[in-house]
This record gives sequence, structure tokens and C-alpha cells, in this order.
Amino acid sequence: MDISLIAFSFILVLIPSIITYKLNIGIEKEILKNSIRALLQLTALGFVLGFLFKIKNPFFYIPVILFMLLYSAYIAQKRTKYSFKAAFLTLSLSTLIILSILIVFKIISLKPNEFIPISGMIIGNALNTYTLTIERLKREIELQRELIEAFIAIGAKYTDALKIMQREAIKAALIPVNNMLQTIGVVAIPGITTGMLLAGANPLKAVSYQIVIIYMLVSINLFSSLFGSWFFIRQKIK
Repeated sequence: MDISLIAFSFILVLIPSIITYKLNIGIEKEILKNSIRALLQLTALGFVLGFLFKIKNPFFYIPVILFMLLYSAYIAQKRTKYSFKAAFLTLSLSTLIILSILIVFKIISLKPNEFIPISGMIIGNALNTYTLTIERLKREIELQRELIEAFIAIGAKYTDALKIMQREAIKAALIPVNNMLQTIGVVAIPGITTGMLLAGANPLKAVSYQIVIIYMLVSINLFSSLFGSWFFIRQKIK
């Protein structure tokens, strides 16, 4: 672990922290706290992965993935102020579907150095999309109360109005992945490709892995948004 490299790179955190402090934006403490938290978490991750990569029995991956799902559901609940159960089910179902496809078609193997990082990437992206969807859906329902009342007034069902909000929320949550698909390889060189190139991999091989990851992200974003909004609407109509 290169301590000097990390220490110098921390300047990139201090600069925005100072700027937000000077502009009275009020998030400098959060930036610093979360940056240090990220450092500690990633350092711990390095030690944990070093241990996990020595495990050959896939059965022992289950507690690791379960912990990731539980922690992500906790973060989702904290950010959205919404159901932990809905978050956990959304993330679990989305992750299970994508991992099953990847394994059945032998896109990835059950080797720990493939299965665990990919699982983490899937759950992390599912979490981001889930929170975006729920936040947008809550906002749509709050801002479009007149539209909902108009639907009910003409004899339409409450669920019909909510489905319109659901479509808008899903569209909004998928904007980042659509932007990524449009700019990748032209504007941005994505993380997996960059990491493999820095490690000295063949560019075409690095690109092949990245394409798999990108297509995987499209699915995980859709499933997470779809399941999350479905659970939310189901609870609303109870």
C-alpha cells in the first residue's frame, strides 16, 4: 500500500472541502468524514479480499454477499426514509437475477476474484438506482397531487396515476446509465478499462471486460428501478 500516494491524493479532497467551506455550502465536514471513511473501508476491504480470495468453496461467499445486501439496504433506508424490507428485497432480487445470468452463461465464474467484486459492483449500482428511483417517485407524487386527484375524479384508479409517476421515476433513474452508454469510449474511459490498462493488460481484452460490465449495469439499473418502484407503489395502495 503506497501511503505517500494516498497522502498526496488527499489534496484532491481538501480542495473541494475548502471551496465548499468558503462558499458556505455546508458539506465540507461531510466530504472530509466520508473521504476518511472511504479510506478506512477500502483499506479494510483490501485485507478482507486478501483472505476471501484464498477461499475455494463458493458456499462461504453467501455471508459476504448477504452482508453487502443488508448494509446496502440500511444505506438505502437511511437515504430514502423508506422501508428497509423493500430495499433489501429490491437489491436481493436484482442481484440474484443478474448473477444467475452471468453464471449460467459462464460470463463469470465462481472464483472469488471474479464473483465477489462483480457482486459488489452489482449491489452498489443497484443501490444507487434504487435510491434515485424512490426519491424521484416520492417527489413526483408530492408535486403531482392535482393530477392524481384529477385521475380519481374522472373515475380512474389511484394505481393508474401512480404508474405514470413510476414511468417518470424509472426514466429519471436510468438517465445516468443512458449518458454512460452514449459517452463511453468517446468521452470517458471507464474504470475497469483504466484499471486493466494501468495493470498492463491488452487494450482489446480490457475493452471486452468493460463491455460485459456495461451491459450488466444496464440490466441491474433497470431491475433495481423496476422492483423498487413496484414495492413503493404496492405499499402506497394498501
